[in-house]
Amino acid sequence: MSADEVYELMNRAGDLPFGEARTVLVEDALRRAEATGDERLAFAVRMELTSAYQHGGEPAKAFTTFSRCLSQHDADPGRFGDARRLLWHFKWVVNALTLFPEIPLDRTYAVLDDMERRYRLGGHSLQAVYHYRHAVARHVGDDEAADEWYAKWHAAPRDELSDCEGCDPTGKVRHLTRRGRHAEALELAAPVLGKELTCTEQPQNILTALLPAYLHTGRLEEAGTAHRRAYRLTRPNLRDLSDIADHIGFCAITGNEPRGLEILERHLDWLERSPSPYATMRFAAAAGLLLRRLADIGVEDQVRLRRGDAEVAAADLRAELTRQALELADRFDARNGTTRQGDDVRAVLEAEPLVEHLPLTPYARRPEPVAAQPEPVAADDPDALLDAAEAAWNRHEMAAAVAAWERFDELAPEPSPARAGRRADGRGWQLLVAQGEPQAALAEWERAADLHVQAGDEVRAEAARSRAGSLLCELDRVEEGVRRMRSALDRLDGLAPGSRRAASARLRLVNALVQHDRVDEAVALLETAACEDPAGAADLELTRARILALQGDPEGAAAAFRRACDGFRGLGGGALLAEAALMHAQLLIQTRREPGEHTDEVMSLLDEALRNAPAEMTAMRASAHGLRGSELMLRERPAEAVEDLVEAVAAYTAAGGFAQAAYARVDLAFAYLHAGRFLDAAEAAEEAGPMLLQLEDVQSERRCRYIVAEAQQAMGEEAAADTYTSLAGEERDDNPLVAASLLEKAADVLTGADKDALAAERYATAAEAFAAGGDPFGVVRTRRRAALCLSWSGRPEEAVEEITRARAALADLPGDNEAALTWENAVTGYDEARVLAGAGRLGEALTRVEEAIKGFTDLGETDAAATATAFRDQLTED
Repeated sequence: MSADEVYELMNRAGDLPFGEARTVLVEDALRRAEATGDERLAFAVRMELTSAYQHGGEPAKAFTTFSRCLSQHDADPGRFGDARRLLWHFKWVVNALTLFPEIPLDRTYAVLDDMERRYRLGGHSLQAVYHYRHAVARHVGDDEAADEWYAKWHAAPRDELSDCEGCDPTGKVRHLTRRGRHAEALELAAPVLGKELTCTEQPQNILTALLPAYLHTGRLEEAGTAHRRAYRLTRPNLRDLSDIADHIGFCAITGNEPRGLEILERHLDWLERSPSPYATMRFAAAAGLLLRRLADIGVEDQVRLRRGDAEVAAADLRAELTRQALELADRFDARNGTTRQGDDVRAVLEAEPLVEHLPLTPYARRPEPVAAQPEPVAADDPDALLDAAEAAWNRHEMAAAVAAWERFDELAPEPSPARAGRRADGRGWQLLVAQGEPQAALAEWERAADLHVQAGDEVRAEAARSRAGSLLCELDRVEEGVRRMRSALDRLDGLAPGSRRAASARLRLVNALVQHDRVDEAVALLETAACEDPAGAADLELTRARILALQGDPEGAAAAFRRACDGFRGLGGGALLAEAALMHAQLLIQTRREPGEHTDEVMSLLDEALRNAPAEMTAMRASAHGLRGSELMLRERPAEAVEDLVEAVAAYTAAGGFAQAAYARVDLAFAYLHAGRFLDAAEAAEEAGPMLLQLEDVQSERRCRYIVAEAQQAMGEEAAADTYTSLAGEERDDNPLVAASLLEKAADVLTGADKDALAAERYATAAEAFAAGGDPFGVVRTRRRAALCLSWSGRPEEAVEEITRARAALADLPGDNEAALTWENAVTGYDEARVLAGAGRLGEALTRVEEAIKGFTDLGETDAAATATAFRDQLTED
């Protein structure tokens, strides 16, 4: 075994996030270090392994490595360097000791005393000691002692052994919120939240700690944002299982039970490898609360969760996790000699909502019932009520129609045949549209026809028979239905030519024929159509427009839509104008010959549709908002597009159009991304993905993940590299250049996070994909970047080999652009000089940088030439 192998493993581990993969590499490095016989090397690796255990969610294993390092240092203090890092590890160990109920409390106090003794001997501030004495007092429920230690902690000066500027206030926030001092907690945290925190635990930990303070002070929007932002950063980390419990509990008390269930199911299997019994207890208690809330709102019986390869009923899981949380609390309280942990667990399990529903996004709304419109006529005139109901129904104003019919029922419980027939007409509409009962509606309309005959009103009787015939077509009795409708139309043309009822009967027959692929018959009926009633005439033009569009005549359809819109405007607008304007806008969008065509007319039509569509027509409003958002994106106005797309998602969701809502979420995520709202973009795209997978729309789901990756990169989330890499793997065979670009983006993220060894691997893989896709410029660029990353990660010889490959790839560049060739040669020469200098080959580096200077100068790239010249001067001095 050699020390070089150990250093190589440690370098590779350093490029990985904390977790199982990193820990395994460091454990391997320790075995190899111990085999070399170099105790100082083994000590250094063991210290790193303590960090890996702590941050990787295995704090119990850190006890052994910490104790070994401490004993080695005490045996020979001068041999293993500065003790400050060991003193830092004391904090982790003290905190971890409280998380295992089998460890006696006396041992924790003994370690605390030892920690204080060493801090004093080293001349360090006792600020961190007071902090962790406070933490232990808070854990066991000694509130008086916790207050005293908090005061000392808060007053003591910070030094290099204090927790970071994010973690130290986090502990203080937890104390203040526990004591009900929520305003103080927010005031204390405010300066920290505005800073760029680089600790692996921040800002997610302090945002999680602030959730109770935000809720109790009514800062609900900030609470929602804190939850969303913190959970995104917390969810990959097993070590943060306790904080994940806080987010489940937050969802349970803010009316966000569905999101809480998503979080619970995502992390439920983590209980099998929980960091500690304390984390298990916290998670089980929060889950028990959430599952109890399902019972409270009456949906527990409908919910099953996946655990491992099986499903478990919500009620069974609630009983199991509640029992587990209480049993663990009893063990902690027996160890501590108090009731604090049991009291806390019971408080969580019994918690009631603080907020009925806190929307976590602008489109996460609970549907509100649409209030019935005011009755438009006097409430004591049955005939006027029937007239008003029919007029409202013809305008597609359903709520007003229903209100008038219900009032009629109160005033005329035993109506005459004439009134009973008209009421049966309305009851048929209600049964069909509102209740979805076509057979019952058919019976009601047939009854209506008989009543109209009794009343001597043949026109209404034929209208009812026409409606019944239309319904027979929908019930797959097409020939019978068409025959009835033709008979009714013939009679109405004779009885009431040019009337609204004759026009409506004609339109029913036309629509039925179109639906059953008998378009020519439908067109022939329309050619002879005429109506003296303005509403009937507008209806005819609307139907004519639909059929012309179906026949592939967009100009004729557009003209008919314009006539229909003019007709409905003359009638005062309303739902039918909204419908016609929306369909006209859709036609203009679908038949565009270039992106900006008809933009102003489309926007005007969509605005008109939204002004006229009643609130209960949620699907229509959703479509109009979605199209308006897309038009605003075409105009490069993403912030305004967001407003419309939010409304589209909310309306589709309220109407139960979950597939349409998913596609609207993709557009919304794209708009958020371009508006610079990266957290919102990532969350909207992530919400859309599962539904798109159900719909088997692979390309749209990939688009979602690409938006997520772009947002992650913009937010500085290292997970963007994995998202890009995953996408690249799916594109490699069919679209090698797309895969290459994605791999390059992944490498850019990694090198920006100082994960240069991993970045070098991604750049090299990207170079291979660029070669497969026939992009020689991409090959040169990514080879160069891979070489630099290898150099930065302490692998100079491999870096030289890679930059040599980049230089060789220059020969494959096309010769038709001399300026591009000169630039690529100059940049490659400059980067090669940097790599050669890193390998100690300064003479060769000077030659390459001189070539670079000449190339940049020839191109007139003065800034690049100046940078290369400064590097040459430094090389010359060296």
